[in-house]
Amino acid sequence: GGNMLEALCDRPKNTNVRISLPAVCFVWQIAMIILFGVFIRYDEESDTHWIEHRKKENISSDIENDFYFRYPSFQDVHVMIFVGFGFLMTFLKRYSFGAVGFNFLIAAFGLQWALLMQGWFHSLDYTDGKIKIGVESLINADFCVAGCLIAYGAVLGKVSPVQLMVLTLFGITLFAVEEYIILSLIHARDAGGSMVIHTFGGYYGLSISWMLYRPNLDQSSNLQGSVYHSDVFAMIGTLFLWMFWPSFNSAITDHGDGQHRAAINTYLALASTVLTTVAISSLFQKHGKLDMVHIQNSTLAGGVAVGTAAEFMLMPYGSLIVGFCCGIISTLGYIYLTPFMEKHLKIQDTCGIHNLHAMPGVIGGIVGAITAAAASESVYGKEGLINTFDFEGAFKNMVPTKQGGHQAAGLCVAICFGIGGGIIVGCILRLPIWGDPADDNCFNDEPYWELPEDEESAPPILHYNNHMANKDVVDTNFGMEQN
Repeated sequence: GGNMLEALCDRPKNTNVRISLPAVCFVWQIAMIILFGVFIRYDEESDTHWIEHRKKENISSDIENDFYFRYPSFQDVHVMIFVGFGFLMTFLKRYSFGAVGFNFLIAAFGLQWALLMQGWFHSLDYTDGKIKIGVESLINADFCVAGCLIAYGAVLGKVSPVQLMVLTLFGITLFAVEEYIILSLIHARDAGGSMVIHTFGGYYGLSISWMLYRPNLDQSSNLQGSVYHSDVFAMIGTLFLWMFWPSFNSAITDHGDGQHRAAINTYLALASTVLTTVAISSLFQKHGKLDMVHIQNSTLAGGVAVGTAAEFMLMPYGSLIVGFCCGIISTLGYIYLTPFMEKHLKIQDTCGIHNLHAMPGVIGGIVGAITAAAASESVYGKEGLINTFDFEGAFKNMVPTKQGGHQAAGLCVAICFGIGGGIIVGCILRLPIWGDPADDNCFNDEPYWELPEDEESAPPILHYNNHMANKDVVDTNFGMEQN
C-alpha cells in the first residue's frame, strides 16, 4: 500500500514555499464578494417584489412564504453543522480548538461556495443569468458543507487549516456535480442525503486519508486519545446531532405528508440505534462496560441510514429495523474494522467516519432502492406514488421497479465520486506547500492556536476565601501540627 501511494504521488517535505492562512482567507472572501455581486440575487419569495408575486399568484397570506415552512428546519440543520459536527470532534485531548474552530472556518468558507456551485446547477435563472437564492438554498448549502465536514473527520488532527480549505473547495465542487447527476439526471430520491451527503463525504474523506497516510503517526500516539472532559464535550455534539436529525432528513422534503413522514421515520430509527449500540458495546467490551466512542458515534448511524428512504412508506417498524441493523454494524465497525483498515489498508480514520457515515450511507442507499422498487399503488395511492417519487415530466412513465434501479445507480455514482475525487484531491494535498503538521505534532493545537497555560502549571489564585479553600488550609496546618 505504501509503495503504491509513493508511486501515485511523490510527497517531498523540504520546501520554503508555504501558502499562508491569512492570504487564503482574504483572497477567498474577496473572490466571493465579486462572484456574489455578479451572480447571486434574492429569489421571488425573499425579494421586495413578493407582494406583487402574492397578488399575481392569488396567495392569501405571507404565511405561505417558504420561509415560514423551512426556517425552523434550517435553524436545526445550522445547529447540527456548527455545534453538532464541531463538538462531536472534540474528543481528542489536545485538539479541541482545532475541532471546533476549523469546523467553524470551513463551514463558513464552504457554504458561500456551495451557494454558487449549487446555484449554477439548480437555481440559475436563464432569463438574466442570475442565481436566485432563498431559505431552501441555505439548507442545501449546509447539506453541501456537511459532506466536507464528514471528510474532515477522517483527517482530523493531521492536516493544516489551509489543507482543509483546499479539501472543502474541491469537495463542494465535486458534491454539486454528483448531486446534480444523482438527483436531476438519474432522478434518484435522496431526501436525507444517505447517498449524496454521507456516502460521498465518507468515501471522499477516507480516500484523502489513504493518500495522506503517515507511517510514523505513532510519534503522536500519546495525543491520539481522549480525556474525561473531552469525551463529555464530544457527547454534547452527539446529542445535538441526535436531537435535530429528524429536521436534517425532512428539511427539503415536500410540505405536508412527506416532511411529516421523514421526521417520524428518522426519530424511530435513531431511538432503535441507541439501544442496539449500547447492547453491542457492552457485549463486546471487557467486563460488560460501555465504550464512549460507540455511544458518541454509532448512536447516530440510524439517522444516516434512514435518510434516502425517510420520505418513503418505510413504515414505523421498518425504521426500527434500519436503526437496529445500523447499531450493530456501526459498533462492530469501531471494534474490528477501524483497526483492520489502519493496519492493512493504510487508512488512518481519526473519527471512524467509515462506521458512522460511509457504511450506514451505503446501507441507506440500499434501503432506499429496495423500498422504492417495492412501492405499489395500493400502499401509496396513485397520486401519492406520483408525488413521492416525482413521476412527472420526462419521468411520468417511470414505474417503481425501474425507480429502484435508478436509486441503486445513484449510490454507485456517490461512491465513485467519493473515492475518485478523494484520490485526486489527496494527490493535491500531498504537495509540500500547505504547511501540514509534522508526524510528532499531529492531534495538537499548538502549531495553529494560541493556547492558555495549562491549569496544572498555573496554581489557582484565590480572590476570596471559600469553604473548600479554608478546609485545605486547615488540613495542611493540622498535618504540620501533627508533624
